[in-house]
Amino acid sequence: MEKRKIGKSNIDASVICLGTWAIGGGPWWGDSDDQESIKAIKASVDAGITFIDTAPAYGFGHSEEVVGKAVKGIRDKVVLSTKCGLWWHGDEGTHFFDMDGYTVRRCLKPETMRRELELSLKRLDTDYIDLYITHWQEAGDSPTPIADTMGCLLDFKKEGKIRAIGASNTSLDDIREYTKNGQLDTVQERYTMLDRHLEPDYTNLCGELGVSIMAYSTLEQGLLTGKIGMDAVFSDTEYRNEIPWFKPENRRKVLSMLSGWKDLTAKYDCTLAQLVVAWTAVQKGITFPLVGARKERHAQENAKAGALTIEADDIRRMRDDVETLGEPVE
Repeated sequence: MEKRKIGKSNIDASVICLGTWAIGGGPWWGDSDDQESIKAIKASVDAGITFIDTAPAYGFGHSEEVVGKAVKGIRDKVVLSTKCGLWWHGDEGTHFFDMDGYTVRRCLKPETMRRELELSLKRLDTDYIDLYITHWQEAGDSPTPIADTMGCLLDFKKEGKIRAIGASNTSLDDIREYTKNGQLDTVQERYTMLDRHLEPDYTNLCGELGVSIMAYSTLEQGLLTGKIGMDAVFSDTEYRNEIPWFKPENRRKVLSMLSGWKDLTAKYDCTLAQLVVAWTAVQKGITFPLVGARKERHAQENAKAGALTIEADDIRRMRDDVETLGEPVE
């Protein structure tokens, strides 16, 4: 599988990154079988996916614990990414959401970040984290200055506890402020062929500054696999209900578009999911598409997307089809 550099760091990681939000389970994703998840993570590594992304907020520590168990004994073979900034251990920060009895706040104060880092190291059962990302930027009237947050991250780096620095859910001004105060290697942002809001200002800025982009929700929570039909119904708490493309009138248009790509999946001997992931990986500015997997076969399918090369004419055709969809009905 192709490997790409994480920003200006000396870390090379697989172009496909395994996202482990769903592995954390909880109200967003429902129950998750830990043993199946561990098998999926190991299968990903065996198939060439060396980049694994997690976060404390994924199942309130559960995803990190599962990832830690899965990479035990093969830690040197993987690039581990986790996050900080969603805080539920105290009253610091600004309220973000309530779930499962926890009150979660956005907080990027150095004192809470250090506590989060120690908790993550323990859950992951490792001495260091390859890529440490601020999960959400602080809100409110007087957020912690990014200079203070970056200063703390640079301290972690000097101490050998992290190797590279990232930020997620950022604005253009956030990126400029981070890079003014230190080396920002990557940002992790929502980007799918149905949601290309990063183009062109965001992708251009990251390119100019040498910042990689990790694209999350690559498969639009499963919609772009073509496996979620018009008869699919979701529970009230599922995250998919918040995505306009899942509304019936929008979903119908997406499924029609995907159906029109049958000749492409036949041409490249691939699934729709592999086709979409491979397309995402070659979009300007996108460095690492994140794709989730809770079963071995899904992990193996994801890995094949990292070795799939789509001809330029077909890449353009797919973009034209996507742009023809227009904006979703809200």
